[in-house]
Amino acid sequence: MFRTSDIVLIAVMVSAAALTYKTKREAEEQLATVQKIHAQIRYEEDTIDLLKADWSLLTQPSRLQKLTELYKSQLDLEPVSARQIVGVGDLPAKALDIQDILSGRQGGMAENSDKDPVVTGGIAQ
Repeated sequence: MFRTSDIVLIAVMVSAAALTYKTKREAEEQLATVQKIHAQIRYEEDTIDLLKADWSLLTQPSRLQKLTELYKSQLDLEPVSARQIVGVGDLPAKALDIQDILSGRQGGMAENSDKDPVVTGGIAQ
């Protein structure tokens, strides 16, 4: 008949087979998940390419020119004249605020170099 060692060896073989099957099934599930993610990425890339093509079509200068001529009365647009383009030296200086005068700041951007004054996304500094 069967000895104790035979029963133990059969139990070890069955458990090894069950572990191998479980590992294989988990690996196949992970592979399916990865393939699904790759398919989503390809779909998003195709969508981005399509949107870029649409954007380039919508922003063609000839199309925009036709639209401005068509809706000229509603938009009230005029061409930019050369006198409207100025250099940095032609811009007026920033008016000082009372807080700037009291704190000793006289309107320089480099004076406050330790802190970035730009706040984005609702994150206060």
